[in-house]
Amino acid sequence: MKLRELLKYNDIVIQCHDNPDADALASAYGVASYFELHGKKPRIVYSGKFKIQKSNLLIMISKLEIPIEYVETLDNPELLITVDCQYGQGNIVRFDAQNVAIIDHHQVTGALPPLSEVRSNLSSCSTLIREMLSDEGIDINKDTKLSTALYYGLLTDTNNFAEVNHPLDKDLRDDADYDRSLITLFRNSNLSLEELEIAGEALMGYHYEEKERYAIVEAKPCDPNILGMISDLTLEVDAVDSCLVYSILPFGVKFSIRSCVKEINAGELAGFISENYGSGGGHQGKAGGFIQTDLLPSDVLSDMDTKVENFLNERMKSYFSDVEIIDAAEYEADLKDARVYMKKKLPIGYVKGTDFLSVGSKTLIRTLEGDLHVDITENTYIIIGVKGEVYPIDKEKFEKSYKTINEKYIFEGEYEPSIKNNLSGEKISLIPYAKSCVATGEVKIYAKPLKHRVKIFTAWDSNHYMSGRENDYLAVRCDDYHDVYVIEHEIFEKTYEIVK
Repeated sequence: MKLRELLKYNDIVIQCHDNPDADALASAYGVASYFELHGKKPRIVYSGKFKIQKSNLLIMISKLEIPIEYVETLDNPELLITVDCQYGQGNIVRFDAQNVAIIDHHQVTGALPPLSEVRSNLSSCSTLIREMLSDEGIDINKDTKLSTALYYGLLTDTNNFAEVNHPLDKDLRDDADYDRSLITLFRNSNLSLEELEIAGEALMGYHYEEKERYAIVEAKPCDPNILGMISDLTLEVDAVDSCLVYSILPFGVKFSIRSCVKEINAGELAGFISENYGSGGGHQGKAGGFIQTDLLPSDVLSDMDTKVENFLNERMKSYFSDVEIIDAAEYEADLKDARVYMKKKLPIGYVKGTDFLSVGSKTLIRTLEGDLHVDITENTYIIIGVKGEVYPIDKEKFEKSYKTINEKYIFEGEYEPSIKNNLSGEKISLIPYAKSCVATGEVKIYAKPLKHRVKIFTAWDSNHYMSGRENDYLAVRCDDYHDVYVIEHEIFEKTYEIVK
């Protein structure tokens, strides 16, 4: 759905979920701003048992002049738009409307109306609103109040960015031209005395697994930032390498993850915990997620208060079991059951690092799969695969593995990879610099499907691992047994063929 599709309506109401948070407020504000630019007069409303009371939200509403109303009834508006929630769910009062539209980032749990835009892979609805406004040609940075609202919505919904996962979330975090003094004011008004007591009580009770060195802590219902604070304190314990802090809410389980060892990526762990039950993500040390009540197993639903911790502990134990950690620099390739493959001659993209950056530049390459840290040398090349996957390669291996072709490169992935100069802060899309190449067929790999999860510290990055799951492929270059990596199974089947 595009926002422009809604311009045919005049009587427009934008509804936040009950007890709205900063992400809901920011999202509603962003949608309302769009309509106001087109001469409409939308209303922003919320309902439920409680009116907004949190200090940071009241200050946000006041300083950003968000015209939100608490209502108990609505007079059948021509168009009702629910933001950061889905019409008919348990966390939003259901009002009759002639037409309903949904804009949300949570998992879909029921039928959606024709007018809907739900992207469950995003960490906040604010990110989705920014993207939808951008699609309409609107730069949020031309309105400081709007950019500040969306930035704060993302910040609070991701536990101070600990749970940021999708590159679009990272783009909002990095690109928003927000009012720093207001963000500081909002953040310093976030903790109440009651929440301080919640943190203290939570830390007095914990579950600890000595073998895996992780802790699980339950907190009473509270703001996600409080979960993050408890997580940070828990991780400071000398016997704890990772921790999960959670809170049972009326419509699900919010959790926060922390890790202080390179063998446990908090973002990956959060995604594992929430897989099939909700959403989660983040980065190396900090992450989090949400598990939806209606996706939990029936036995857990029968007694949430006592069985949620057992459920989370089983998920944690499952994460630590049946996983192999590989250090490519020291790996002695186990080629049993592996077969020899070569790349199909499909056009893909490549970029030479020095085409747009100077030698010595320390960069961050942002892709759909995550961020890569690459130091640019005279020999740095960057490959852009068939699904938009990106990886660095040195000149010698590039020239042996690929040949350039005189074809215009066309990117067909979901998210255009970009590169950021860490020193200057300049961000550059890779696509305008990309040219086409195909595999030479001379370089071959040993590959075999994985039967368990692996974490590979590759030859080009010894501090961050590549994750592989069952049915993905473990690959080893035939000419370099220490060039070990994972190829996602769909990409492998599309781009490789067996050597007969």
